[in-house]
Amino acid sequence: MPFTGNFTCNIFKTGVLDGNYDFGAGTTDVFKIALYTNNATLNAETTAYTATGEVSATGYTAGGETLTITQVPTTGSSGNTAYISFANVSWNGAFTARGALIYKYNGSTNPAICVLDFGSDKTSTAVFQVQFPSATNTSAIIRLS
Repeated sequence: MPFTGNFTCNIFKTGVLDGNYDFGAGTTDVFKIALYTNNATLNAETTAYTATGEVSATGYTAGGETLTITQVPTTGSSGNTAYISFANVSWNGAFTARGALIYKYNGSTNPAICVLDFGSDKTSTAVFQVQFPSATNTSAIIRLS
């Protein structure tokens, strides 16, 4: 089944409550983003990184790229919504992707965090870039309220 929207993965929601994620400054947790074709089946029930349906092309490495946290967890001026954000990430290559999966890379279970649906296939002929929204309580890529 093709992409059907953006989702915060259920395993992430319970994992946050279990204390399984550290997005803070100086964290040792590693977060990655992997790109997928429209053949991938990713949704809120996605539990972990999978190579099934992942982009396979020159310039793209299986497992995706490591993300850099640009906004450590904060509530900012809102006081009600906690949020974090990441730096934009790029790949040098020509390929098409329909969406992405952000996940915690730990070398074994690699639990899913969120599914990003690009809305349609996105094709690059040189540099493929994922641009993250502003780090605010209303637009950051990961928000908890």
